[in-house]
Amino acid sequence: MSAGSQGELVPGWLLNEADAAGRENLDPGHVARYDLKEDARAEEEVELCESLGLGPLSTVVEFGSGTGQFTIAVAPKCKRIVAVDVSPLMLDRLRSKVANGAIANVVPVQAGFLTYRHEGDPADFVYSRYALHHLPDFWKAVALDRIHGILRPSGVFRLWDVVFNFDPADVAERIGSWCSSGGSTIEEEWSRAELEEHVRDEHSTFTWVLEPMAQRCGFDVEAAEFSDDGISAKYVLRRK
Repeated sequence: MSAGSQGELVPGWLLNEADAAGRENLDPGHVARYDLKEDARAEEEVELCESLGLGPLSTVVEFGSGTGQFTIAVAPKCKRIVAVDVSPLMLDRLRSKVANGAIANVVPVQAGFLTYRHEGDPADFVYSRYALHHLPDFWKAVALDRIHGILRPSGVFRLWDVVFNFDPADVAERIGSWCSSGGSTIEEEWSRAELEEHVRDEHSTFTWVLEPMAQRCGFDVEAAEFSDDGISAKYVLRRK
């Protein structure tokens, strides 16, 4: 047993999410340029959540909050937003934004899908964008079960991630095409090397693996949207 970031005892068999977080998320240079190269479309995502029932009394938990693009956008629209991330560098950037904006209802927590311990009212919404893929499929299932436990009945899990919507026979063509779309530098775009690293070293899975997993963990797949290239998916998962 060891102590986790929220003071709980962590068993020795549990995945170390900081080690699995991706090299770039612990790199100061990447964190500093993240907002230049990644647009989370936070305002659009907040509007979607509002259409699904998000309001001034809502409690929101975001996993993989990163530099806080969604957290900062949703904060004026809800009662409380818990921003969860395993990267201390990402959380430092988020805290700076919160302080500069004098935002009072953001609670930053250094933890992950597997170690976050929810306190207070059940969450009305859980949000995660480009974070679940850091977990191997076994641990994705554990994370989905834990998210189910955080949400109130009929609560919403909005998931947007790199999830592959094609058959294994098409891997070489689809992945090769995606990686070739990457740029040559890492400053304001995702480079080919970074995309290749994602496929090689991280744990994006197939839609036809993830969806039954979510259903097994107590979610209805209320909506699913797939990119034309079959590389990313957006889900509205509702707790049964």
